[in-house]
Amino acid sequence: MKKHFLTAMGFCLVLAMAACGGGEKTEVIEAREDSLSGPDTAMHTMHADTAMYDEAVADLSGTKADTVVTGVARFVRRDGKVELTLTLNVPKKANSTVAVHFHEHGDCGDEGKGAHGHWNPTKEDHGKWGSAKYHSGDIGNIKLDKDGRASLTIETDRWTIGGPEKTNILNRAIIVHSGVDDYTTQPTGNSGSRIGCGVINKK
Repeated sequence: MKKHFLTAMGFCLVLAMAACGGGEKTEVIEAREDSLSGPDTAMHTMHADTAMYDEAVADLSGTKADTVVTGVARFVRRDGKVELTLTLNVPKKANSTVAVHFHEHGDCGDEGKGAHGHWNPTKEDHGKWGSAKYHSGDIGNIKLDKDGRASLTIETDRWTIGGPEKTNILNRAIIVHSGVDDYTTQPTGNSGSRIGCGVINKK
């Protein structure tokens, strides 16, 4: 009788240990699932690569059938800053001025509307580059010559090629607008429609 009692007690102890072990395993799995779920998961995955790169490029093209836009934006990291060299050609807008901005998303779909609004990681007012307040993507106005060509060079420590989300220019869109930025209207500068677009990618 005593032998049967000890055997039964041992069996119960094994069951209890198994139950406890199973419970701990379930909690670990649930915690792992919780850490991978939620609205921030896709964003975390999208920006998981925080490496810094030396060069980036964006090839610009038109977003509207009636307006030819070509150009290249090249970015090079030098001494803690990023230098942009932009060349632009918009024959239809020869002898006029167009506005250029960085927009939040690297998506040129739907005539450039997929890029959404200006890239403004510092949450500042829209304005003229180099003034008291301006977006990190406020490149500004570019005067086109008689052939519709122009070039521009900017160097700044507000940008990085990769790195922190607040300064990273990769996977942003460069938008060419049909009009002139008034540097006043918030948050766009009343710059007109989006006639050109290119996505900034590491080189």
